Amino acid sequence: MNQERLFKVLLGPHITEKAAMSAGAATQVVFKVATDASKLEVKKAVEQLFEVKVEGVRVVNVKGKTRRTRTGLGQRSDWKKAYVRLAEGQDIDFSVAE
Repeated sequence: MNQERLFKVLLGPHITEKAAMSAGAATQVVFKVATDASKLEVKKAVEQLFEVKVEGVRVVNVKGKTRRTRTGLGQRSDWKKAYVRLAEGQDIDFSVAE
């Protein structure tokens, strides 16, 4: 996989309360990924960018919510997230140290 594709696969970390719980219990990290990304591409991108060993990847397609607006109905975009399970002893830290 070329370097350009690596940066297009991972869109960013998905930091929520649920993601934080899974990060502590099972050494999982959650990422927003490109909608056309495969499990293998996500695994290779995380291993090369963060220099960690990945055990498994689970991918979820998240459907956009329908919302009411003043002018009628609208819909948020669909997106994809990946639960990445890291090997024992591996860690990715997203907290910003100031």
